[in-house]
Amino acid sequence: MPQVKIKSIAGSASIHYTISTPKNPNAKSIDKNIPTVILIHPVYIASELFQLQFADPNLRRFNLVALDLRSHGETVAKVGATYGREEAAADVAKFMDALHLPPSHFVGVSMGSCISLQVGISYPQKALSLTMISPLPLTEPIDVAEGREEIHDCWVEAFKDGKVDQVALLDSVCGALQLGFSGQQTSLINALVARAVPFALKNWGPSKLNEYRIATVDFFVKRTAQTPAAIRKISCPVKLLHCGADIAYPIEYTEEVLKLMLENGVNAQLIEIPGALHFGNVSSPKEINEQIHSNVIQNSPGMNIPPAQASVVSPFTAALMKAGYDNDEDSDSD
Repeated sequence: MPQVKIKSIAGSASIHYTISTPKNPNAKSIDKNIPTVILIHPVYIASELFQLQFADPNLRRFNLVALDLRSHGETVAKVGATYGREEAAADVAKFMDALHLPPSHFVGVSMGSCISLQVGISYPQKALSLTMISPLPLTEPIDVAEGREEIHDCWVEAFKDGKVDQVALLDSVCGALQLGFSGQQTSLINALVARAVPFALKNWGPSKLNEYRIATVDFFVKRTAQTPAAIRKISCPVKLLHCGADIAYPIEYTEEVLKLMLENGVNAQLIEIPGALHFGNVSSPKEINEQIHSNVIQNSPGMNIPPAQASVVSPFTAALMKAGYDNDEDSDSD
């Protein structure tokens, strides 16, 4: 998979990314005649989390672009002490500039939705629509912040004695699984974790535990609520997708975000996806993908979008299958 070098307010980075066009799962560039969708992953698991979006023939009517954020996946970059939503959004903007990407539709999950929102605020000319899956609350609830701290503490504990404590490591991974997937296991979830842990050990090993804290705890707990003035900078439609079985954030938090947007002139709507877990794009792909598809279609006037192909190949499938993914698994039962 390709990488591109950027330099933003967050520093230099070599961003790992994936582009799929309707007919090419591993394209070098986008098809400029159709809409472009940029997908931004949550914490812990990078671009492969979008396996069921890249494998959807309807979504592959568009250019799909996913990038690994700093401190995640195969991106090579340091995370500085001040790294937060503004720095992450600046990385995305510089990434778009480096690849000459046009104004795009953004799809973010959890942390990715927070970054997508910041792109809409800081770089409104780059965003045609936002689909925010499991959007973060205005500020991090105390109980969720404590849970993130516990996951962090277990991970740090795993490296205390110069060799990896597998029990502590497993406790940390299980905590992350509980947050993202409510502890549920499928062959896809297991394969995603099997793929993510080696990257985590590389990105957050014993010499990078401070970066681990910044990327997985501080990013969330040090956030302040977006101001009305900031929200008024958003110029594109926003779709908030609340995942009904999200154990971290009840729908009331998403309703607060919606209220702030509506009060400040944003064209926003809230849709609940019953039964969806926090990483809802994995647990409820059919319903989530329909919402993404409709948001892109409705906000791409005048574009001649090709019909869906009978089937498409995801660029992530082969690696995930090597990690145990059953490609024939009924993803709707996740």
